[in-house]
Amino acid sequence: MSQSPDNLVKQVQKAGKNLSHPPLDKWHPELSGDMDLRVSRDGLWIHKGEPISREAIVKLFSTILRREEDQNYYLVTPVEKWRIQVEDTPLLAHSLTVEGSGEQQIIKLTTNVGETLEVGEEHPLDVGSYDDSGQPRPVVRVRHGVDARLVTAAYYDLTEHVVEQVIDGTPVLGVFSQGNFYKIGQGG
Repeated sequence: MSQSPDNLVKQVQKAGKNLSHPPLDKWHPELSGDMDLRVSRDGLWIHKGEPISREAIVKLFSTILRREEDQNYYLVTPVEKWRIQVEDTPLLAHSLTVEGSGEQQIIKLTTNVGETLEVGEEHPLDVGSYDDSGQPRPVVRVRHGVDARLVTAAYYDLTEHVVEQVIDGTPVLGVFSQGNFYKIGQGG
């Protein structure tokens, strides 16, 4: 059985009035199956081999997406749960801005679906690396196990705010946001 994006949109719209953040933590339907939907590494949402051209559908889908303990991604409504494929992260983060300075500065990122995230306890930053290349993989948590990967330009903007801290006797490079320190790499 293959679900169409338009039918899924109608279900979500019927489920509640405030669609900006549906209560995914309260929705636990059985698995409906696999949807022919893939999110490419460059953030393109592709249904049945064709890019989804309606930004409103991608934005809506981003609000009903969660990653579960099995590390798979699911589009979830009160009555359906569809597994989708994600090549890296389902969202991208760009347009980095910084308010304030020092330890209390606030780093903000805008995602490719127009949501602004403030790096902090609710949206922590993690800079890992890709296994195959060792290249940095900077991500910020959005919600429900879903991350947004910082695009190259945003990562370079982030590096302009790097400071060195000594943690357990070891120099560490990172950034502050909302009083929290986020490690980016080893210091010198």
